Amino acid sequence: MNQNIKPRIAVVGAGAIGSVVGGLLARAGKDVTLIARQAHVEAINKKGLFVDGILGEFTVNVKAAEKLDFRPDMVLLTVKVQDVKETCEEIKPYVKGVPLVTMQNGVRSDEIAASVLGKEDIISCVVFIHSRFLEPGRVTYGLDGVLLVGEAYGDNGERIEGITSILNKAIKTEIRDNIHGAHWTKLLMNIMGNSPGAMTGLSLGEWGQHSSVRRIILLMLKESLYVVEKAGIKLESLPGSPVLALKTIVKSPLPIASAIFESMTRYRRNADTIPSMLQSILRGKPTEIDYLNGEFVKLGNKMGISTPYNSKVVELVREVEKTHKFFSPDDLEKILREAGK
Repeated sequence: MNQNIKPRIAVVGAGAIGSVVGGLLARAGKDVTLIARQAHVEAINKKGLFVDGILGEFTVNVKAAEKLDFRPDMVLLTVKVQDVKETCEEIKPYVKGVPLVTMQNGVRSDEIAASVLGKEDIISCVVFIHSRFLEPGRVTYGLDGVLLVGEAYGDNGERIEGITSILNKAIKTEIRDNIHGAHWTKLLMNIMGNSPGAMTGLSLGEWGQHSSVRRIILLMLKESLYVVEKAGIKLESLPGSPVLALKTIVKSPLPIASAIFESMTRYRRNADTIPSMLQSILRGKPTEIDYLNGEFVKLGNKMGISTPYNSKVVELVREVEKTHKFFSPDDLEKILREAGK
């Protein structure tokens, strides 16, 4: 990417996260085009992109289109992980030799994107942004965020520094050499925040006050961490979340870990946030459960390790997707404890 020119940035799959990041970049004077669904595109082109939340309320004039039909200098890929392969195939004619930043949950998107576009230009990004799609043309930026970036298949160098410099104009961005370890740490945190909401229909702050939910989520985390450690995956500390602290809490006796967890969820600034999987369910969209809890099931199967808690969570979230009927905290505990016997 030529740093001497004003780079053209395409945000492909601009829903909540993509619109927030792209909108903030455009607000900072960057040449941004949001690639999104028709209704969102039409609203943005008519009235601009409205953003509210942590930065107050503002409207930014940013370009928007339904399809990528030009060669950008950088791509931010913000579709759901289950849509990465199809999207990469669609944009392939325009992105050869273009750095593509994967911004999905889970640990699979780099591999999927590389299977279509090759490994050379895949940049991996771990996203810590709380955002919500309100309606076409309107999104919320709920909590001051941070992005972690690194080369997915090579050593970090000038290219990563240039990308970091650009993203820093919108959101604080840090470089990580162990970006894959950062993804696995984020995945542990993600199942803690996403799965309970998807099964109960409750926000983080709401389900965090139910001891029954805290207990079964901690059992799920203990199982997940065990599989990761047995696989020899080196976890990476995240901003405000040291790996040692996470391991200490998860490995503590259940009553102690539950009490710590209750305190953490009670006082988090984003306690009223609707997790992304619950947002998907409420909109009638498929969740990313196969790429969140499902990853620990896959890893466990690969190593011959049973993962009854994560397996049951995947099953229950799929059931909620179909029925839109949530489980009560007490019923959820009974079901998962039975699965672990």
